Amino acid sequence: MGLKLALASYRVLLTEVVVIAAVMFRFCAVIDATTDPNDVQGLQVLYTSLNSPSQLTGWKSTGGDPCGESWKGVTCQGSSVVSIQISGLRLNGTMGYLLSNFASLKTLDLSDNNIHDAIPFQLPPNLTSLNIGSNNLSGGLPYSILNMGSLNYLNASRNAMSQSVGDMFANHSALATIDISFNNFSGDLPPSLASLTNLSTLLLQNNQLTGSLNALADLPLEKLNVANNKFTGWIPPKLLSIPNFVYNGNAFSNGPAPPPPPYTPPPPGQSHNNGGRNHPSGRSPGTNVPSNSQNENKNGLSTGAIVGIVLGSLFAVALFLLLLVFCLRRGKKKESAVRLPRMSLPVSNDKATMEMQEIRPQLTATVSDLKPPPAEAVTVERLQGKNGSVKKVISPITATSYTVAALQTATNSFSQDNLIGEGSLGRVYRAEFANGKVMAIKKIDNAALSLQDEDNFLEAVSNMSHLRHPNIVALVGYCAEHGQRLLVHDYIANGSLHDILHFADERSRMLTWNARVRVALGTARALEYLHEVCLPSVIHRNLKSANILLDEELNPHLSDCGLAALTPNLERQVSSTQMVGSFGYSAPEFTLSGIYTVKSDVYSFGVVMLELLTGRKPLDSSRARSEQSLVRWATPQLHDIDALSKMVDPALNGMYPAKSLSRFADIIALCVQPEPEFRPPMSEVVQALVRLMQRASIVTRRSSEDATAAAAGGFSFKTPEHEAGGDGGSDML
Repeated sequence: MGLKLALASYRVLLTEVVVIAAVMFRFCAVIDATTDPNDVQGLQVLYTSLNSPSQLTGWKSTGGDPCGESWKGVTCQGSSVVSIQISGLRLNGTMGYLLSNFASLKTLDLSDNNIHDAIPFQLPPNLTSLNIGSNNLSGGLPYSILNMGSLNYLNASRNAMSQSVGDMFANHSALATIDISFNNFSGDLPPSLASLTNLSTLLLQNNQLTGSLNALADLPLEKLNVANNKFTGWIPPKLLSIPNFVYNGNAFSNGPAPPPPPYTPPPPGQSHNNGGRNHPSGRSPGTNVPSNSQNENKNGLSTGAIVGIVLGSLFAVALFLLLLVFCLRRGKKKESAVRLPRMSLPVSNDKATMEMQEIRPQLTATVSDLKPPPAEAVTVERLQGKNGSVKKVISPITATSYTVAALQTATNSFSQDNLIGEGSLGRVYRAEFANGKVMAIKKIDNAALSLQDEDNFLEAVSNMSHLRHPNIVALVGYCAEHGQRLLVHDYIANGSLHDILHFADERSRMLTWNARVRVALGTARALEYLHEVCLPSVIHRNLKSANILLDEELNPHLSDCGLAALTPNLERQVSSTQMVGSFGYSAPEFTLSGIYTVKSDVYSFGVVMLELLTGRKPLDSSRARSEQSLVRWATPQLHDIDALSKMVDPALNGMYPAKSLSRFADIIALCVQPEPEFRPPMSEVVQALVRLMQRASIVTRRSSEDATAAAAGGFSFKTPEHEAGGDGGSDML
């Protein structure tokens, strides 16, 4: 009896210590409640994307301290946001574009709202639970899920999602539940589902999925619902032993399953009950694990155990006292700290300058941040060098290593005749190799890159060599010897968009309206890949028409992707008298403060679209003062259809559809907004351009001048007023 009382007292004491310690930890967190700037920015963007709903009490679009102010649904540990649970609040909007900011987030629950549009390509990388069910989301599951190796629960059910389910589950040994039911997913099941060794619940019902269930045969499933799809073939016998298996509403084959392949033993006999199925743990799913009470010593505790309990209690009390002293001292130190004034930019009469007066922390990708796309793994090892220094060893580099001699031969010793371009990092030469292959060689100027930066150069080469997209100029080789730094790219025959647009020659006639829209779409797809598929994002930083190369079919290829990693990190000194937008392609936040994000690339893309629409240069001192800055001149006219028709490049000779022009202008207006948070992500720009081309294609087919347009390679409209067909509204973005 005495022993039982001692044990009970010990348990009560231990519980109290744990509770008090938890309170003290929370007290320390409150004392230190300055939220991580990336988390603050992510919440601000999410709040704005959800249309700043009043239901999210405490949330703010600017400023604030989520952890210290207890924003609704936000849970923190220390200064990091670890949980966002805002389910069932009738929220309406999108998921924003900065979810990848939440590096410490474990739980994200946005379910049972009315959130629409596609899921962002980049999700919080360390989530264990993601619930976006019962919304109005479209598109597919983002491929970045591949790298979310800690994910345990995934629910995207009851949305309007489509496309195929990507093969993205190879790294998810912890994933126990997947629910994508009641959507419109199509295609076969991805093979990587077979690697989910911990999956117990899989709900796929009410989709358009096809193929067989073979990938699921060996999973430790306890609940499987594949009803109302388009599955075919035979049901694997092992699946029939799942305790909760629903498969009606498909086209499964009748009769016995086909025999196993030759020379393989037949599968063991399967029972339709739970006992006939082997569980990965070595026991059947219905078997209970023996409780700890069954393993306890039935004869009670020894004297030594009791002494251990007493000593453990004393240790817990001492630990608690130390924690209390630490928290109190830390709080006093915090109170006595000097408070620095908040920095702000000089006030200007310009509206954009006023908007940028308080710049929030921005997520940027620096030299060391660049990483390859998720499907490509690059190992960067750090080895101890001389004098304790650390040297980076980059592996692998998929590009070919060339010698200086080989590149000299191919370019005729880098002769002036082979010079085809020049940029901030160096000159570009045409190179023809002995096998007839033609390449472009970028010879990096030694003044632009320190010779001591070989590791950084090789790391940048490794990252660039893994960028693979049909609208990105591929890096196929490099050279790093004898103090030389050279990059070998595919050669794109038709030159740059800048030259075709701004130097009048025969090639400019090829840029019909249809061709210009295709150039914009291809470039947008390249940026979407860099921003939203690569993890973390690759920011171009030098997007301009001179870096968009066109092949023989006028397909765009974005060059210099990843080269920002080699650009010297110099502070941009800008006079307060300089006007926002006067720097051509540069976004206002960059010209004012040097801050550059993916949204700055979006702004530059909008300027390129303005070039395509008007045929004008971003800065042109030969024009009247009011027209020298393309953005300043064009932006006020983008929603005026009469003014818009006068802005169109004269080289088009009026051959464009007015509605297509108007929608194109709508996208431009969104991209060049002075406030970066209001610019759309590139995935939305891509979707808008795709819809524009689809509608234009329908209108073209309805036109009586279709044959003439086909011969000209463009649309069948001679003037904006001649457009026929199509709907009258515009649902851009």
